Amino acid sequence: MTTTILFAAPQDSWDAYRAPLTEALDAAGIDYRLSRDIPAEEVEYIVYAPSSGLTDFTGFPRLKAVLSLWAGVEKIVGNDKLSVPLTRMVDDEGLTQGMVEYVTGHALRHHLGMDAHIINPDHVWLNKAPPLARERPVTVLGLGMLGRACARQLAQIGFPVTGWSRTPREIDGIRCLSGAEGLAQALTGAEIVVLLLPFTPQTENTLARELPARPWCGDHQPRPRPADRRRRAARGARCRTGRPCHA
Repeated sequence: MTTTILFAAPQDSWDAYRAPLTEALDAAGIDYRLSRDIPAEEVEYIVYAPSSGLTDFTGFPRLKAVLSLWAGVEKIVGNDKLSVPLTRMVDDEGLTQGMVEYVTGHALRHHLGMDAHIINPDHVWLNKAPPLARERPVTVLGLGMLGRACARQLAQIGFPVTGWSRTPREIDGIRCLSGAEGLAQALTGAEIVVLLLPFTPQTENTLARELPARPWCGDHQPRPRPADRRRRAARGARCRTGRPCHA
């Protein structure tokens, strides 16, 4: 029996995913029909991007699941027109590794104070050695797949890493905390904060509730903003105060 799969995403996504999806489906031995144009009454699965413009899933009577091309699902989970299972993309080789490199790069950028040399129109050499990584506490908020991978990499470099999540987690070599009380502990003493939380009603303004009560130092003091507006970056500190300096 043929499985019908609607690809609901912009043209550039179709151009990028058509070949690998076809190859994977063929390799799995699935009898399928994959297209951007399938009558709604025949669709069983939807490969989906929120940018497609599709928001009402009630018009697909045979729909069994929606498979999101995006790792984040915050633009989908609140949709009351979605009543079938939702899956999201997990890509170790691309998405996870890319996030690890991005977070590690920004953590080291600010840990080493690179901006003082790169953004230096007067070409003044600041002969000030940064502390070693082992002297710079880092906290990672969010211990999903991306958070765990980033926490492990930062710990491997030598940073003392604390991880926080809403529910308890255990990761070898990482101090793991959870819940409201754990969040306060996780931020205490942190000089670099990495935010890798999904944007959901439960996580929105997670830092905003904590930041006003905490003194921040340095010249990159963050302003409280919703998690979806925070680009997932780690900003390090040049200060040695034991207070959060960058997030």
